[in-house]
Amino acid sequence: MKLAVDAMGGDYAPEEVIKGVEQARDAYPDIEFLVFGQAERVTPLVTNMTRISVKNADEVITMEDEPVRAVRRKKNSSIVLAAQAVKDGEADAFFSAGNTGAVLAAGLFIVGRIKGIDRPGLTTTMPIIGSETANQFVMLDVGANADYKPFNLVQYAIMGKSYAESVMHVANPRIGLLNNGTESDKGDRAHRATYDALAGLTDINFVGNVESRDLLNGPADVVVTDGFTGNATLKAIEGTALTMLSTIKDGIMAGGMKSKLGALMLKDTFRSVGHQMDYSQYGGAVLLGLQAPVVKTHGSSKAKTIKNTIAQIKAMVDGGSVKDVNTYFETHSDDMAALKDKLK
Repeated sequence: MKLAVDAMGGDYAPEEVIKGVEQARDAYPDIEFLVFGQAERVTPLVTNMTRISVKNADEVITMEDEPVRAVRRKKNSSIVLAAQAVKDGEADAFFSAGNTGAVLAAGLFIVGRIKGIDRPGLTTTMPIIGSETANQFVMLDVGANADYKPFNLVQYAIMGKSYAESVMHVANPRIGLLNNGTESDKGDRAHRATYDALAGLTDINFVGNVESRDLLNGPADVVVTDGFTGNATLKAIEGTALTMLSTIKDGIMAGGMKSKLGALMLKDTFRSVGHQMDYSQYGGAVLLGLQAPVVKTHGSSKAKTIKNTIAQIKAMVDGGSVKDVNTYFETHSDDMAALKDKLK
């Protein structure tokens, strides 16, 4: 397996990116790394060049750049050249911690969509709290497409199923539709049409509507939604978790010696909760529906998250998730076309 890496993207690039790549290189002897970035900055950071090739990329797409314009104009940027390596067959996958919009644009315009996929969806992995049977679920779309049609959500369900099976190793994953109630007649016209379409598919294990308040309790292994709602839900969960942790900490510090002693006794419990909510262990967000894995990890990612993201990509490549999706839409092209017409 060969992985194209954008070394210049992220708050701590290129130092933490290279550290994470070297940790992954040591952990996974079957991966070769094509590292794209400004060679004069990147090369001195590599302590061992085994299975690492530094590819010079003079330009950098910053977080402030307009994504599509930057991808079109900065042809020698690390993001563009890494995506091009995948397009040219020199690498099997590409990841970056850089400009999200630019990574998505490079994936769409350079790597390219799977035939039959209307709109690729951005997929993220979230924790399930307190479950004895599963500790994570996937949700898509979480930001690639603010506008949508019911047929897009049907395609997300199929792609999400493949991802859950190949990467998370979930047999017959439960597919849920994010809605404002669990009853089948909830939601606007588009959500009701999506519900009926998903309920009519025999290839998926559709469990109905799920509510945002229940997501972390694990009502589904794959949660399907539109990009606007998914992104808002994701940020609400992250924001609430951070606010609650800050509130608890402030309460402990203001509660005097008794509160501090109690917190000390619950230290292991707090550590366990923190571990469950730590996004870094779950890797990055995947743009599903492309010809190869394209993964965007958090801009504040450090070496640990970089390494975990590479493990996630390895699972995608080893599990053949892209090939499975490709095969499904090839063999079901007539059925998908008929369903698309029905949902117009």
